[in-house]
Amino acid sequence: MGGQGVGKGTFARMLNNHNKYKIIETGKMLRDAATTDKTIADIMARGELLPFETLVHLIEKNIDTDHDLLLDGFPRTMDQAKWLVDNYADKFNIHVLYLNVPESVMIARIQKRIREGGGRADDADTSAVRKRLDTFWHTTMPAIEWLATVPNIKFSDIDVTGDVDKNFQNILQALKQ
Repeated sequence: MGGQGVGKGTFARMLNNHNKYKIIETGKMLRDAATTDKTIADIMARGELLPFETLVHLIEKNIDTDHDLLLDGFPRTMDQAKWLVDNYADKFNIHVLYLNVPESVMIARIQKRIREGGGRADDADTSAVRKRLDTFWHTTMPAIEWLATVPNIKFSDIDVTGDVDKNFQNILQALKQ
């Protein structure tokens, strides 16, 4: 978990190369769904979150309890976090990795993605980026703070401001605990 531009996708790919998880990449899943579903496309274009029922239905369709999972970009709300714990804490060992950087770093990384020709279509829309960041601070951060207090799940707050390789080693170390 973490804000926009913290490296959730990058570290998910690195973890997958290291351990071969089944990755549920929420952002990619939603961007793919938006190509055929105008309602989802419109919500995402505004920088808003999908309705709870729509998102958990898409997530649940992709969960396979026979494999280790890596959820990239989920949960993002308190309801989603509670749903995950209520429905899957008895099926998986949940370990939340909070990838923590200051907002200034998130913005710089989003701008770098744009300059390098990558990222999301709405990364270039300053108001959509601001909306996503506001949503992170007001909606996702309370879910992260709650997850840090839930018994029977592991929680690691990892500063990923610096070097990618060093940060990845810190993530691997957190997963060993």
